[in-house]
Amino acid sequence: MTSSGHNNGPSLGRRTSWRKYCWTKARADLMPHLPIEILRNRVKRAKELGLEYKTYASVRASTGHDVIGFLFSSNALRAFKHHPKLPPDRSVKLAALKDCKRIALVVSPLTPDAFLAANPSTLLGAVRAPEAHAGWSATRNAIHASLAPDKLPADGILLIGDTTLEREWSTAGRLAGYLPADRYFNQSV
Repeated sequence: MTSSGHNNGPSLGRRTSWRKYCWTKARADLMPHLPIEILRNRVKRAKELGLEYKTYASVRASTGHDVIGFLFSSNALRAFKHHPKLPPDRSVKLAALKDCKRIALVVSPLTPDAFLAANPSTLLGAVRAPEAHAGWSATRNAIHASLAPDKLPADGILLIGDTTLEREWSTAGRLAGYLPADRYFNQSV
């Protein structure tokens, strides 16, 4: 007899390695076969996020969560101090995104205010990016501070960047992942 709420998984007693192996294998054999409606919904969601399905599925599989937003470095957006306005290809891609947060991490010497003034309503916000010389903890804190106003979970946010340093921001902030700007903005969905 099974108690209420029990999932019939392996017992947690001693000498359970064989039972655990069998249970894990049986669960893994079930997972690759998603119902068609779930697959269709995920393909649709990937399109709303401007991601190829393969990229979306790999992020979702690694985190176990949906992508709910993006952090874009100002480098990835091609916004700079003397030319803060986004190029047309970047603006069009951002305007097509649906049901997700979009925040710019503005790299010095460009300021968040100058960025937002040049690009009204393109992104939902802009914050100062972590400093290049910042340590790991300071970088993590800066990334988490950019997510704090909306209480966004870090593992639901994908960072779109343009440099090796920006890839490290993703790791330090424990984000869902990192995608190079050229790959994100040049993929066909």
